[in-house]
Amino acid sequence: MNPPQKIHSKSISDGQLFIVSAPSGAGKTTLVRMLLENLSGMRLSVSHTTRAPRTGEEDGREYHFVDRNRFQEMVGCGDFLEWAEVHGNYYGTTSAAITAELAAGNDVLLEIDWQGAQQVRRHFPLSTGIFIMPPTLEELERRLRRRATDDAETISRRLAAAVVEMRHVDEFDYVIINDDLQTAVAELRVIARASRLRLSSQRARHADLFASLFS
Repeated sequence: MNPPQKIHSKSISDGQLFIVSAPSGAGKTTLVRMLLENLSGMRLSVSHTTRAPRTGEEDGREYHFVDRNRFQEMVGCGDFLEWAEVHGNYYGTTSAAITAELAAGNDVLLEIDWQGAQQVRRHFPLSTGIFIMPPTLEELERRLRRRATDDAETISRRLAAAVVEMRHVDEFDYVIINDDLQTAVAELRVIARASRLRLSSQRARHADLFASLFS
């Protein structure tokens, strides 16, 4: 197995990287979709996965759906910036897709688990990490059952995994408790906008202005 390509944040001139993680059922996908609908200049990175598409999902939109052999070939070629096995399926983000978007000046949002977030931060230490929490475990279980995509055994496994995943919350910069959807998406939007105003981001986006003011 080859390691992912070495990528350094200092080589990226304009774009900013956002990482959003959450246990299954916390509402991450819905929040990300609503954010992207209302915030310009941000692109969602489409990951590769070996899991089967759910009802309504399309290849290339939610995920690039591949079989396990193809995924392992990509791992061996060093194509992934990060990858992990989650609930028996592989998920991964290609390096090329991220660097191209960032170099073009677009902000990129990664919707990945905490394992992937750890890998990404090694290459992009200035990325902004956001963790989505459910208000209670009982509510998380209710949402998983309401989704009606998993059997009882799978739901129990996801709930047990959620407890493990939430123990990594202190590895992130921001935490949103998704109790009310509209409040949560407003908080996510505030984080994205505030992160864009960091000095390092403003210097990169407005390099000519800074150069003229301090020349």
